[in-house]
Amino acid sequence: MGVKASGSGELDISCLAAGTVSGLVRTLVEFRLAEWGLEKLADDVLLIAGELVANAVRHAPADREIRVRFTREASAVVLAVWDSSDAMPVVRPVVELTLDDVVPDARALEDGHDAGIGGWGLPLVQALSSGCGVRDTEPHGKWVWAKVAT
Repeated sequence: MGVKASGSGELDISCLAAGTVSGLVRTLVEFRLAEWGLEKLADDVLLIAGELVANAVRHAPADREIRVRFTREASAVVLAVWDSSDAMPVVRPVVELTLDDVVPDARALEDGHDAGIGGWGLPLVQALSSGCGVRDTEPHGKWVWAKVAT
């Protein structure tokens, strides 16, 4: 894993796609927000970071690199996550949850379990950010990004 921080505080993280990456990225982003005096953004930015990194880990080919960049602009912070998959994000329609959907299920802890109730990540990112999008890269992969106004 590689972590670079520029003089302006920009984070550039390269690592293998693994389940533990999301927590590490959230921790590094939280430290950077504190250094910038932007702790008030932590809840939204950390949720966005967790969702974008989890999606990259889920969709990247096994044991492939993902990258995370976290930068500060004049009136916003930008979090961007790259993975090598050419598949573009798909926002599924949001459906109303019922009590049956939120009852704990022990199978949910098993590797590879998909209860079919996912798909909330990108709508959450859209709701919490002031802008988000995706940009494909050559020869493969894509950057998925979100901007949060300061």
